[in-house]
Amino acid sequence: MWDFEHPPLDIELARRYQIERMMPSECAARLAAGTADLGPVPIAALAVNPELRILPGCTIASKDYVRSLLLVRRAAQPVTAIRSVAADTASRTTVTYARILFHKWGNPSVPFVPMPADLDRMLEHADAAIVIGDPALLALEERSNRVERTGEDLVYHDLAHEWRTLTGLPFVSAVWAAAPACPVNERIVEDLIQSRNHGLEHLDDLVAEWSSRLPIPEETIRSYLSVNIHYVLDEECLEGMRGFFRMAAETSVLPAYSFTVEEFAGQVRAS
Repeated sequence: MWDFEHPPLDIELARRYQIERMMPSECAARLAAGTADLGPVPIAALAVNPELRILPGCTIASKDYVRSLLLVRRAAQPVTAIRSVAADTASRTTVTYARILFHKWGNPSVPFVPMPADLDRMLEHADAAIVIGDPALLALEERSNRVERTGEDLVYHDLAHEWRTLTGLPFVSAVWAAAPACPVNERIVEDLIQSRNHGLEHLDDLVAEWSSRLPIPEETIRSYLSVNIHYVLDEECLEGMRGFFRMAAETSVLPAYSFTVEEFAGQVRAS
């Protein structure tokens, strides 16, 4: 969103786009209801809202370790013996990936209990916990302190790495999508791709901005933005999405859903 928030293009873009802030899951609901035109949506939402159209170019994905998507369990309890998982309510897509992984791990019926992202409280109520985003990054930073504080030995599974290890595919979290009635054109796609590219050119500025907001070292934030997250919806990520939807349907985690490259691109051409 660099160009939408910074000069010299923010004023021009504000004339053409009205930006509203919300969770990605709400973006998907707004697009499906026709009360918004464009939004970054979790890919799991596409299976339950198949009329949404994926825009080419941009994604939030990881091709190995991502750091911000964690399954945390007690070291003495292997994944096959986990009886309950407290799941961060902020991401349906991450929980969907986790459900597929538990099928692969031989524990397909483990229940997932929605809870706010508080690792201590989650582990008081369940055998394992899924935390995402800033709470996951903070949990990794606090690992040593938590052992000293609680004496509890935990294992932190990076879900993107686990997914890559088991499937060989990238972990695709979100894509830009358009509502069914939104008249998508090449200019919209170019605005989004250009903003992404300019954001990547200003990583140092983003690191400085976010290091003042989060108790995380600058180098950790820099590595997260430049190494852990992948932003280009390339062919490998498209293949990752196909694999995700195929396995989600095979395990009955999501309804069957598929797309072709032609459907994905639609009438838009973008490099």
